[in-house]
Amino acid sequence: MTIVSSRSVAVMSADDVSRAITRIAHEIVERNPDCADVVIVGMQTGGTWIAERLTVLVNRITQTDSVQCGAVDIAMYRDDFSLRPVVLSAPTDIPCDLTGKTVVLVDDVLFTGRTVRAALEALNDHGRPRAVQLAIMVDRGHRELPIRPDYVGKNIPTQFSDEVTVGATGVEISGVGK
Repeated sequence: MTIVSSRSVAVMSADDVSRAITRIAHEIVERNPDCADVVIVGMQTGGTWIAERLTVLVNRITQTDSVQCGAVDIAMYRDDFSLRPVVLSAPTDIPCDLTGKTVVLVDDVLFTGRTVRAALEALNDHGRPRAVQLAIMVDRGHRELPIRPDYVGKNIPTQFSDEVTVGATGVEISGVGK
């Protein structure tokens, strides 16, 4: 039996993640000068902490508290739920009717695009947003659907089999052959 070792490689430090979130917050304000109708929604569970930090920063930059923060669980909207057990990660908490709002949908990693597709469907249960913008900490490529983020912390080319872990302490890639 041959044992193949895998290793983790740190690709972003805690400071890098913090700077990326700050930059994304400024980009959101630049693209949405009147943030009164902006709602930032994190995808459970990886995107929620990023969405919370973005909301605080956008409100600080605009010197208001008009930007609201929410969370969406997409487990029941996945297109592969018949292939694997449904695991409810955390409750959906949308703070208002999304009709006419600009929603900034936030996740930690963009991979195939299927999770984003499910989130878009889940958002429709809470109104019809005027627009949806996508903020991602790490875009790792390998898209299966035509989905492109509006805001990206970092583009990191990966192998399909790699695992990408994003947290406030940094970003790591683990896999074979790094």
